[in-house]
Amino acid sequence: MNYNLKPLINISVVAVAIFIAFMVTEISHISNTATTTNTVSFSGEGKVTAKPDIAVISASVLTQAATSQTAQNQNTQKSNSVTDFLKNQGIADKDIKTSGYNVYPQYGSTRPCPVSGSGMMYPCSVNQQIITSYQVSQSFEIKIRDLTKVGAILAGLATAGANQVNNLGLKIENPEALQNQARQLAIDNAKKKATDLEKQVGISLGKIVNFSEGANGTIYYDAKVMSAGVGGGAPTPPDISPGENDIVVDVNITYQIK
Repeated sequence: MNYNLKPLINISVVAVAIFIAFMVTEISHISNTATTTNTVSFSGEGKVTAKPDIAVISASVLTQAATSQTAQNQNTQKSNSVTDFLKNQGIADKDIKTSGYNVYPQYGSTRPCPVSGSGMMYPCSVNQQIITSYQVSQSFEIKIRDLTKVGAILAGLATAGANQVNNLGLKIENPEALQNQARQLAIDNAKKKATDLEKQVGISLGKIVNFSEGANGTIYYDAKVMSAGVGGGAPTPPDISPGENDIVVDVNITYQIK
């Protein structure tokens, strides 16, 4: 009697292939599990200190008038005066940015109604809100690259027409190189902790299996500066001290334990 063994052979080949694939998957799973469970992590911090090289100021011109057109025209004149003042101080066009422009209607109640014969005025029974005037505001973001002029510009903005001056920030304009330095210091700090632990505990560390970074960014001086207002002579320029800024980077390095 003749038997056809070809189907059985094919089934056996498929079964062996499935078994091999299963074993490869299991070995990989065991290896990955060992890599992620037999680990230890170390944190490191790096800090670089540098002097700020740019100041950023927010300023606004607010104008209120009976009509929208009048308010806008008056606000435009004041805003142009602010821009002219900044240019006379050596501020480039690229460093004067309009960050906002708004027109707000101002509301009030209807006029009181006279009561005949009494000579007195009382609110009307139907008290509706009406537009009484308009307020227009134009906001600027100003970059000052010569820090010796910050005080004079803060004082002169109010005289030029800005009636809101705030959010003075002394910053480092291009902190990328300093961030790289801080990152390297943080990595060195974490690796030193790893080396110290190997000596203290007697373990052997393998390859790095995970790395994460959390940048705290640039810590910079930030102050509220209120304008002195117009009138009574030119305001005295405030004394602005640039000080130093800190750029801080935190890292976390995870090693596999051999």
